[in-house]
Amino acid sequence: MKAGLTITEMAAEIERQAAAKVDYLVNPQKLEMESLGGTPMLRVLEGGVDQMEPLSIQETAHRQLGTHLGIPWKYYERMLQEEPGLLSHNVNHWLHKGEPSQRMLRTLDGKARAFLSNRYWPIDNMEIATTVLPLIMEMQGARFESAQITENYMYIKVVNPKLTGEVRVGDIVQSGIVISNSETGLGAVNVQPLLFRLACLNGMVVNDSRVSTRRNHVGRANSADENFALYSKETLEADSKAFMMKLQDSVKAAVDEARFTKVLDVMRESTQAKLDTRNIPALVKLTGSNFGFTEAEGKGVLQRLLENADYTLYGLANAVTRHSQDVDDYDRASKLEAIGYDVMTMTPAMLRRINEESAATAAMAA
Repeated sequence: MKAGLTITEMAAEIERQAAAKVDYLVNPQKLEMESLGGTPMLRVLEGGVDQMEPLSIQETAHRQLGTHLGIPWKYYERMLQEEPGLLSHNVNHWLHKGEPSQRMLRTLDGKARAFLSNRYWPIDNMEIATTVLPLIMEMQGARFESAQITENYMYIKVVNPKLTGEVRVGDIVQSGIVISNSETGLGAVNVQPLLFRLACLNGMVVNDSRVSTRRNHVGRANSADENFALYSKETLEADSKAFMMKLQDSVKAAVDEARFTKVLDVMRESTQAKLDTRNIPALVKLTGSNFGFTEAEGKGVLQRLLENADYTLYGLANAVTRHSQDVDDYDRASKLEAIGYDVMTMTPAMLRRINEESAATAAMAA
């Protein structure tokens, strides 16, 4: 599993961000993009007067602004990189041409980090941490294996060594839990079981809705009479309280022994699913095209698969999760931990097709 912050470091950063971030309801017609020194900045205006210092714009907010205005990202990105003045002109034209409405503008450290619907429900990292960390601290022997706050996500990954089992003789896995959240509209609140393999310190996220809890950031529409106002969550307090109670139950259930046993059985079954070894590179490439890892990632997966020489579905899944430790980006590493589970639980029909297609490639090359 990829290393991140200590739990103390993460808690300190959550507190810092909670004090620094501010959310606003804004009328998009009152926004204006301006290229300052070749860098697009977002201004919030009322009667031509800035309501705050111009904001730099994170990539996520750029993408959401482009989507809201109907500007394809490929063209938006080209303007951003090559013609920021043209981008500002186009964005301002479509902002001012639209009907009056309200959007949620999320800011942090002088940056516009998200541009969202006024129905967005801001379940924030502080709320989640305050809810789940005391529960985790009460779990006897539980340890924080990895934690991180990236530009768009928070992750808390915990291992509970009280729930331990063997996939094969001597191949020990421990139960765990991963809690993730996005404050910028890129993902729901997720509570998912985690499996930690001691042999190589791999983490595999159980990407299965039957044993996971997910809550999208959607609530009742919020509005204000002003064109620009501080965002208030008062109308969502009851919903928030109910969800946090459910979140507590989900954290407790994620390390349930019965669930752990079911997933352990799935892992054991995958050790009996054989890979066709006549063209391993082609097999890994086909797997990547089906499960969404890149050609460069595929090379890393191939290297780990050949090193371990475990030519089963279990071995292939472990090669994916082991390679995740070599990926620089924590978000992507966490995604690969979930892809590893998807690979391990692919249908027999898909495995048969991948085996047959990779074998056919080997036959043509012979």
